[in-house]
Amino acid sequence: MKRGKLRVLLGAAPGVGKTFEMLEEGRRLSAEGRDVVIGFVETHGRAATAEQADGLELVPRALVSHRGVELPELDVDAVVTRHPDVALVDELAHSNAPGSAHAKRWQDVDRILDAGIDVITTVNVQHIESLNGVVEQITGVTQRETIPDAVVRGADQIELVDLAPQSLRDRLSGGLVYPAERIDAALSNYFRLGNLTALRELALLWLADEVDSALRSYRAEHGIDGTWQARERVVVALTGGDEGETLLRRGARIAARSAGGQLLAVHVSGQDGLRRGDPGALAEQRALVESLGGSYHQVVGDDIPRTLVEFARSVDATQLVMGASRRGRVAAALTGPGIGATVIRESGDIDVHMVTHAAAARRYLLPRLSGGALSVKRRVLGFTVALVGGPLLTWLLVATRTEETITSDVLAYQLLVVIVALVGGIWPAVFAAVMSGLTLNYFFVEPFHTVSIADPRNAWALALYVVIAVLVSFIVDRAARAARAARRSAAESELLATVAGSVLRGQSAVPAMVSRTRESLGLAGVRLIAADGRVLATDGEPVRDGRYEAVPVGWLSGGGPRATLELHGNTLDSSERRLVDAIVAQLSAALEHSDLAETAREASILAETDQVRSALLSAVSHDLRRPLAAAVAAIGGIRAAGPGLSVADREELLATADESLGTLSALVTDLLDVSRVQAGVLAVSLASVDTAEVVMAALDELGAGPASVELALDPALPPVDADPVLLQRVFVNVLANALRHSPQGARVRVATSQLGGTAEVRIVDHGPGIAAERREDMFAPFQRLGDVDNTTGLGLGLALSRGFTEGMGGALTPEDTPGGGLTMVIALPVAVADREGVS
Repeated sequence: MKRGKLRVLLGAAPGVGKTFEMLEEGRRLSAEGRDVVIGFVETHGRAATAEQADGLELVPRALVSHRGVELPELDVDAVVTRHPDVALVDELAHSNAPGSAHAKRWQDVDRILDAGIDVITTVNVQHIESLNGVVEQITGVTQRETIPDAVVRGADQIELVDLAPQSLRDRLSGGLVYPAERIDAALSNYFRLGNLTALRELALLWLADEVDSALRSYRAEHGIDGTWQARERVVVALTGGDEGETLLRRGARIAARSAGGQLLAVHVSGQDGLRRGDPGALAEQRALVESLGGSYHQVVGDDIPRTLVEFARSVDATQLVMGASRRGRVAAALTGPGIGATVIRESGDIDVHMVTHAAAARRYLLPRLSGGALSVKRRVLGFTVALVGGPLLTWLLVATRTEETITSDVLAYQLLVVIVALVGGIWPAVFAAVMSGLTLNYFFVEPFHTVSIADPRNAWALALYVVIAVLVSFIVDRAARAARAARRSAAESELLATVAGSVLRGQSAVPAMVSRTRESLGLAGVRLIAADGRVLATDGEPVRDGRYEAVPVGWLSGGGPRATLELHGNTLDSSERRLVDAIVAQLSAALEHSDLAETAREASILAETDQVRSALLSAVSHDLRRPLAAAVAAIGGIRAAGPGLSVADREELLATADESLGTLSALVTDLLDVSRVQAGVLAVSLASVDTAEVVMAALDELGAGPASVELALDPALPPVDADPVLLQRVFVNVLANALRHSPQGARVRVATSQLGGTAEVRIVDHGPGIAAERREDMFAPFQRLGDVDNTTGLGLGLALSRGFTEGMGGALTPEDTPGGGLTMVIALPVAVADREGVS
């Protein structure tokens, strides 16, 4: 029997519309004449989803008894017996009740498919087994029900049911996903905007990988060898050398330039299984690849260029990053084109990047002026030209020698001497001149095959050879020295320009300048130590055995250096010391810039504190004067009336004085508290606190009961790290605000929940709410946002509440209440003793 086809509707989160679309597709197929039944559907109480199920045949569910409870499950036997064309089965990752024929619903579906029945099903990305850990990191929620990737990837068709994160939150707020009592907790926990965005990206990337796999299968089935550049894939070729880190970071930057770019690193081993590189370096580079979000691959092949190209084509690579060849020109001429040249020739439509990979520490190394002007390599090459060119030239001239060719023979040897001088300098040129003079005397001056200087002119000719060689070499040496000096000057200018520009970048310039100093001077390590012993910046190897050169950087007003630059490694020459002096001057300026920035920051704090004090004085002029004046007037009235004042009038005046003095006391307390918060001197005594107890104490203080407040406290919520006194002040202020702005007859809701290592208290009202652009304003001192009721105080309640909460290591944030109103979320860390058990 032909196996049925599986179609999976994949969603990023609950509520995106998978079940609705499954039922809608079932109705469409039914209208086309297909036999469609509902094997199992879960509407979650959503009216729109239930309406979609109307008109479709529903196969009765099987009831499985477990611990005395009848649990409805998919009746696989009934679906197979009914044998429709298409069966709709919801929630593919569902775990069946104990006692069912199969442990998982996907196993039920597999049996239905074996019966030749097509199945349309749904699954959320968080249930895919390979993504379970990632989803837990994003949401803080462990998914108990998972499904193997192979089951989903084995589907004949996978379709993403997508919905923008904010649209999903709007659906949730409107009560279209969960019942009202679950909305607040869902919005603040699993359905956070960041969580939904990350889950959506995860679903898209997983599906993109599946599409990519299908594309490769299609190309393999149809014999298509060329790459289809549907997405950017960068392959980095690793040899196990020091250049690997540079290549990987370059490849990562290339991959990051396009959305969805992939980074792959590959190392080619020989057929004998032996690696052509340092195993330790390869292990470190593999870890770096994984930290950059890429993947590491090990392939076998003796023909490295062909193996690299074949691997790149197999993964549809668009870019191939390789290190430049280490071989010199002579080696390349003797051994033929290298791996890079061969890869470029065979890469076809794959772009190849050849990256220079000199050791990073030598990248900015300045040319040294000490030693000979010409390198050892050039001198060796000069001797080689003399030793090889002399015999070849002699053989050629002897073969064509006549009495008339002596002049051209002499000029030919003179040319050889000049060439050797240009290539290798003075000593190879002197060697070539002496050998040329002796060779001319031996082969071309009678008597032949003897070396004799009977004629003084022969000695003069030999001397001229040597003089010409010395003069030409002297010019070559001077030119080489001038060129090297010019290169060094250019490098010094670049270094000084970089250092000078770094000062303008502020505090972060100091580490960059220290790093560039080490690289430019070829030092083993450089460290900048402040006068108090703090390490301000360091680069390279640590100082060994205290062997370093200390250079003072700047001077303090009281004497002594501001900092010390420790140089460890090579001995510096005079020109390098001048360069160090310039760098030290710039470092001193950078440190002074940093000190000035710190002073400016401290001044800005003082300015803010002064601004708060000014605001406090402005508030005193009105809000403190009113209760003070009322109290003074009441007491004055009692004294003026004397014994003739009635008992009722006396009681009324005393009540007025008592109320005014109480208001005055509360205002002064708030003013002192906000001053401490703004100045950063709030005293906080953290302890393990039961949130429910503090909530109840705050309600008692406010005199609020069940008529005005609805409690939804989580009994399993662990204690939090908080100051119980400050936490009660926070609850009192926020609850009082919510009660004051709630409509008549509407209750304020207080709910607690836990998300990872954070406990949240949500205080929900259904009042007018606050526009999003004005939410931060309500936390500023002396803001009432249009509240003209002068009995409500100075407008310090929320400012104090946020300051207290942040002082305890928590956060106070406002959110919209579904259906209208404001929700204040107080988040506090779970107590340390309880946090260890939180995943």
